[in-house]
Amino acid sequence: MKQNQHSRRTNELARVKLANILLFEISDPDLALVTITGVEVSVDKSYLRAYVSCDAERYDEVTAALARAKGRIRTLLGRALGWRVTPELDFRIDTTTDEAEAISRALEDVPPTLAVEKDEFGYPVEGAGETSEG
Repeated sequence: MKQNQHSRRTNELARVKLANILLFEISDPDLALVTITGVEVSVDKSYLRAYVSCDAERYDEVTAALARAKGRIRTLLGRALGWRVTPELDFRIDTTTDEAEAISRALEDVPPTLAVEKDEFGYPVEGAGETSEG
């Protein structure tokens, strides 16, 4: 979706209102420790896609809890936003933090072959004390 200043402001307003609703007005324990990482609102404000972050092992229960509470959340969001149209909600699990964590762990576990000195062609340089007989 093309972003301009108005759409960024609309998205941020919807994200703040949705986060406040999940934090203060929805009392489902399955939605504890859930973070709204981003929101995309359509140009006509009839559709809202919210990206939600949580622990990797809780994806299924958070998705089910959001599906159960979708109607209540939509009602509260419609009142909070005061737009002419109350947007249809679509919740998506945001896995970027889990992917970044996996990449970080992979970078910490450096294989021992990377520590071997190599020449300009990428081949291992033989040790100075070793001789190769052939």
